[in-house]
This record gives sequence, structure tokens and C-alpha cells, in this order.
Amino acid sequence: MPLIWAAAILGLINHLFFHRYEPSSANIPLLLLASEPVVLLMLIGGPFSSARLCWSYFVFLGSLSLSIIAYRLSPFHPLAQYPGPAISKVTKLWSLWKALPGYKYLYLKTLHDTYGPYVRTGPNEISVIDAVAVGQILHKGGLDKGRYYEAGRHSSTPPSIVSLVGEAHMAKRRVWNRAMTSAGIREYEPLIAKRANQLVSRLREHETVDLVCWFDLFALDLMGDLAFGGGFEMLRDGRDVDRVGERIGAFMMAADISGHLPWIVNTLHLFPQVGRIIQEFNDFGQGLAIQRMEKTAVDRKDLWYHLADEAGLEKEKPTLETVAADGIIAIVAASDTTASALSSLVWFLLSNPEYYRRVQQELDSVITDVDDPFDANKHQELQFLSACINETLRLHPPVPSNGGTRQVPLNQCGRNIAGRFIPEGTSVYTPPYSLHRNPEYFSYPDQFLPDRWLPDSKFERHDTSAFIPFSPWVLQTVPARIFRPTVCGRIQ
Repeated sequence: MPLIWAAAILGLINHLFFHRYEPSSANIPLLLLASEPVVLLMLIGGPFSSARLCWSYFVFLGSLSLSIIAYRLSPFHPLAQYPGPAISKVTKLWSLWKALPGYKYLYLKTLHDTYGPYVRTGPNEISVIDAVAVGQILHKGGLDKGRYYEAGRHSSTPPSIVSLVGEAHMAKRRVWNRAMTSAGIREYEPLIAKRANQLVSRLREHETVDLVCWFDLFALDLMGDLAFGGGFEMLRDGRDVDRVGERIGAFMMAADISGHLPWIVNTLHLFPQVGRIIQEFNDFGQGLAIQRMEKTAVDRKDLWYHLADEAGLEKEKPTLETVAADGIIAIVAASDTTASALSSLVWFLLSNPEYYRRVQQELDSVITDVDDPFDANKHQELQFLSACINETLRLHPPVPSNGGTRQVPLNQCGRNIAGRFIPEGTSVYTPPYSLHRNPEYFSYPDQFLPDRWLPDSKFERHDTSAFIPFSPWVLQTVPARIFRPTVCGRIQ
């Protein structure tokens, strides 16, 4: 009996300790949890039998688990005011389970339809689709990146712009902003036109095509050109010879797991399979960077030109590893969003013949036979095509759950966001898919109605502040510049 009581009390003490001093890594806590029942049995004395040891573990872990569950479901928890499914309040593993198949955005949409604009999606996590709150969370003066991004900060490779925060992020963003100015983007337009033209030529070689596959190849080729001066040539080969897409998918899976459970990152590295995936991806980026460095003559200012500070505008030159990490992030982020959005846009146009005809008529009136369909200056006149692009991004945003979270800083006693108090340490999701389909902000939110984006629109509800198709960072301009030349060339 003393053993059972001692084990139960020890479980409660552990809960209090880890609640006060939340671990950033699972290694030491797991070691403590595994050893404490053994040490307890030795201290209490008596026969050291397997039965008593099992009881010690059972009561200790049971007490710890019940204490955690009771607290997270209790009205004393800081997030008790936010509704949500009980299992999400108890464990983040449920959210991870929903995210792994790739349908987390649909799950979040279901939760918001059930519980409203504020939903508790984890023990210390909420999802928000209040447009006012989203603006305060994401934009200047809002919340910093949350623990979802910690894996990138503690990786063996240099952290990228995606994971950095504070001054380090601002310094990195300054470099990216130079690459994404209007002048910088104009430098890329001939390259975009070249790849878009190549895509159209390859599509014309086939009677039936898998557009999703070809858009993937196109986006990877283009971002490889921008970030590393080329090297893939998937459109030429008609397939992903180097398994770039497969590597990206495996890496993103590992990143998503570590993002949902940041405290398990160091433990995951102990598993050979996970370590191999990460190392293979890092080696892949290093190889591309070395190839780019060996190119002595590049006749354009590509993304690498800015990331490597070839203009000499920064106080210190970035290392090859740093530029490689940023280049890989560009390929991962922009290629996936570009291919996804292009596939959705073409699907909507083919599914709605009347809109397809209107786009074709607009193209015929703006771009004549003597004009280049890839001329960026002409694209500015294509209002209805732009409306179709915006409507596609509203219904199918390329990152529908918005990837990672923001977090209310610790030691700040919480923040008031749009009249709601959010406690310190809370992670916050702002899922675009759910926000864009909120009937409070868009009339007929589940229907493809591009006319809502035209200047003379008569829709009752059309709140553009609730339109966040891309994460609010610099790479959002790349896919937007790619849609028009690609669609123009394909339809023409």
C-alpha cells in the first residue's frame, strides 16, 4: 500500500513540475519517467519483484495521465473558455493523426462549422477564423512564429527564413525583400515565360495529359532555375528523374510531425529512418548549391544572386550552407504552392465552361496574334483571369491550414486579440481554407464565382481582409506571377 500511494503522489508531483517547467526536448523527461518508478521501489524497500515493479509503473503513469487529463478538461485550464472536441483538449496526437493524411484543413473546417470562429484544437492551441483577429495575429505587431517552427531552429543546418524569429528573421527578410521587389521579379519574368512556353509545348505533344503531374514538373523546374540556376530539367525528361518531389514529400512529412510535437524533435533524430530523410534532403540542397557555385557565368540576377548577396550589400557574406538552406526552402514552398494553385485553377475553368469561354474571349481581345502570350505587361489587362485566379485561391488556398502556428509570447501575461484574451504560450492557427469559406465574409462561400472580384461586383458580402491565400511572407509573390503566363500560354 505505501508503494501505491507513493507512486500516485509521485505522478502528481511530476505533472506539477513539468507544468511549471515545460520541457523543450523529450529525451530527459522520458528518461526520468522511465527511471522514477524503479528508484521509488528501491527507496521504499521490500522485495524487488516484477509484480511490484509493474504496480509502481502502472500507478505512477496512471496518476500522471489522469492528472493531466483532468486539468486539461477542467474549467481551471487557461483555454477552458474556448470550445472544441474533448480529445483535442487532452492531446495533440489527435491533431497530428488528422494532419498526416493531408486533410487537416477539412478537419479544421468541420470544427469551425461546429464550434464557431474560435476553436480549441490542442491542449495549448486554438484555431481562429475571425478576420479582425487574423489581421492582428499575422501582420506587423502581431504574434511571432510558434513552437511549430522550433525544429528548424535546432536543426544541424542553418535556419531558414521560415523558422527564424526576431532580429535574425528581420535581417534575413531584408535579403528576401530585395529578391521579391517589382524590379527583382521583372528579372525572373523571362525565365518564367521560358518555362511556361516549354510546358505548353510539352502538353501539345500529348492528346491526354495528367495536368497535376506536369504542373509539378513545371513548378520544380522553374524554382530550381530561380534558386540554383537550373539543374532539374524535368519538363524535358517528362518525369522526376532525381526524385525531388519524393524527397520533398518525405522531408515535409518529418517536418510536420516535428512541428506538431516540437518536444520530440531530438528523439526523432535517434531513429535511423528519420535521420536519413533529413540528411538526404540536406545533402541534396548542398549538392545543388555547389553546382550553382561552379557556374561561372550566369546572365541574369536570379534568386541565388540575392540570397548569396552577390551584390555585396550585406556586412557579412552568407555561408554556402545558409544559401543552400534558403534555396531549398524556396523550392519547397513556392513549387508546391504554384503547382497546387495551377492545378486548381485549370480544374475550375474546365469544370465551368462558361468561365473558360470568358477567359478565352478576354485573352483574344487583349493578346492578339502578333502579341506574345507570355508578355507580363499584357497580363495586367486581364481582369477576368485575375478574378478567376483570386477565386481559385479563395476556394483552394495552396496552404489550406496555413502550415505552422503563431504563439502568444511567454512572460507577457497573454494578449488581447480582437477583444478576446489569449493566454501566454498559446499556439494559434489561422487556417485560410476555413476563413475563406466563412459565410460572414463571402456570399455563397463554397461556390466558384469569380465575378465577386470584379470592380462592379454586386455581392452582398465580399470582405477582402478575410482573404489570405498565402502565408504573409515574401515568396507569396512568386506563384502569383507564374499563374498568368502559364494559363495564357495554355489557353491560347
